[in-house]
Amino acid sequence: MQSNTLRKDALKALLFAALSLFAVPLGAFLFTEYAEANRDSAYTASLLESVRRDTRASSEEKRNASDFITANAPSSACESDSASLAEYRSMVCERYSELWQYHLADKVARWCLAGGALVLLSILGIGALAFLNTQAQYLSFIAGWNLLRVTSALQVVTQGALLVWLSFWLTAFFFESYFIKLIVIAAVLAGLAVLHAIAGIFKRPPPSAPIDARLVTESDAPELWAHLRRCAAHLNTAPPGNVVAGIDVNFFVTEAPLAVREQTLTGRSLYVSLPLLRILDRPEADAVLVHELAHLRGGDTASSARLGPKLVDFDHYCRLMLQGGATIVVYYVMYLYRLIFELALRRDSRRREFLADRIASKVISPRGIVQALIKISAYSNYRSEVERQLFAQDSRHDSTIGIASRVAAGLAPYATSNHFVDSMKTANVPHPFDSHPPLLERMRNVGHEVTELEYGPIITSIPENGWVNDILTAEKIETELWSAYEKQFADAHEASLAYRYLPATDAERAIVLRYFPTMTFDLRSDQRVEISYQGLRLPEADQVFSWDDVGDIEYENGIGGDVLTIKLMKKDMNGFAAKKVKLPGIGKRREEFKQVLGRYWHRHRMMRQSVPA
Repeated sequence: MQSNTLRKDALKALLFAALSLFAVPLGAFLFTEYAEANRDSAYTASLLESVRRDTRASSEEKRNASDFITANAPSSACESDSASLAEYRSMVCERYSELWQYHLADKVARWCLAGGALVLLSILGIGALAFLNTQAQYLSFIAGWNLLRVTSALQVVTQGALLVWLSFWLTAFFFESYFIKLIVIAAVLAGLAVLHAIAGIFKRPPPSAPIDARLVTESDAPELWAHLRRCAAHLNTAPPGNVVAGIDVNFFVTEAPLAVREQTLTGRSLYVSLPLLRILDRPEADAVLVHELAHLRGGDTASSARLGPKLVDFDHYCRLMLQGGATIVVYYVMYLYRLIFELALRRDSRRREFLADRIASKVISPRGIVQALIKISAYSNYRSEVERQLFAQDSRHDSTIGIASRVAAGLAPYATSNHFVDSMKTANVPHPFDSHPPLLERMRNVGHEVTELEYGPIITSIPENGWVNDILTAEKIETELWSAYEKQFADAHEASLAYRYLPATDAERAIVLRYFPTMTFDLRSDQRVEISYQGLRLPEADQVFSWDDVGDIEYENGIGGDVLTIKLMKKDMNGFAAKKVKLPGIGKRREEFKQVLGRYWHRHRMMRQSVPA
């Protein structure tokens, strides 16, 4: 399902990439071709008329001159370097003349079109290389990233130059006039796009946030560490150098630097989920551990560690291009390559997951890996359902919500519910890095399929002595992490309530005001404007202008003073459908005002979706 969505997105991206590559140069090409033909006709007629009126030339000289002019269109002189055409060229195509500019713009547009086609073909070819193998993926990405880094800057420069040129000549040619403001706007946009595109190449993404986990030392879990070494030796691979434990619903290994609290772990790291270890018996947990170690043996984590930081840089640059206004013309080209590469990554991920499952089934048992997958999928689905229900509640949560105990108490009833089996048919095993195949396909891959009637008993069989009992610090780690997680959950839920509440009570109003207090912005002449969750108090107005009366808002920066246009839901008593409010002196707080205005207006619209008027 995800791959099909990716393919559809890739086709859309291909269309937008083609538009961004070809729209401006094609428009410039069509204009210059038309303008050159028009000027050729006009210049030729003028030159022929001049020859006809020349009283000093003989009939034969006039005939020869007329034949030459007819045979050599003025624009052709711009193309030729022939010495025999030097005088003619200086007459009709002098440097910086109108025809000379058309000819130059035509050449630039042609090169842009040819370059765009080459870039598009290169992206498709380099993207196809990523489907061969893991090594080819790395080579594909390095080649694609370097190509796009250079071509994106060139595209912004050349298309920006063409747009500035067109902003003058389109109006000059068709209307015999030009508009300074239009040219200045085009030049500013082009200049800012060039600076943004070039600066983005050198702008580094922010460092990754540490994961919510705790280091498990060998003294904390001596038997687990010894067991991991035995399993790694059996697979003929080096064991993890670090074991970290958390409450997220997944297991994974990585060789990329891993930030845990104030420490950065390097080398091979294994993440284990304590809530999952509580529901997996030892053979099931062993199958999962061997599955993860198989990724280490296969070099999957080494290749991910090498490629991962480069993907982060690429994605960061893509986001900058999307947010850079005019640089959006290069975003879709980069996005197209990223989608093609993601398809290759997901296909490779699928292959690696199937292989790791087969290794786990061979070393431990098919039954162990399949039952582990069923339990992990069920726990993940049910925990997500519990958290969705808690987040949807309209009353504020205390900091101690008890998510872990709710999931533990409700997992067995969930496993016997009517919709449980249907949700498990398409279930995926959660993982932070890869897109895993559906559960049923993974069962078939190891040759051990479990009937739907067996799901419930498997999930409700909780072990008495799982690996979690050998982690001496497990209870302390879970207590700390669940406490921090539930506080974050409660804070996020309260913030969402501030968007949902009307408010209707004093308690609800207190929450709304905590996140949306009344903001006052001073203007000139002792005027001010107030923004609150209720609406706007405009300058020289006693009453609050309710958000319910607002249909839309537009903000216009002005040299003499900014103007806020409020489009009304219905005409006011004077028959006006919009109210214009001048904001003299807002200058230094302009951006803050825009941000606050947008956030409060967004809150009101979200609230009205939850609480209709």
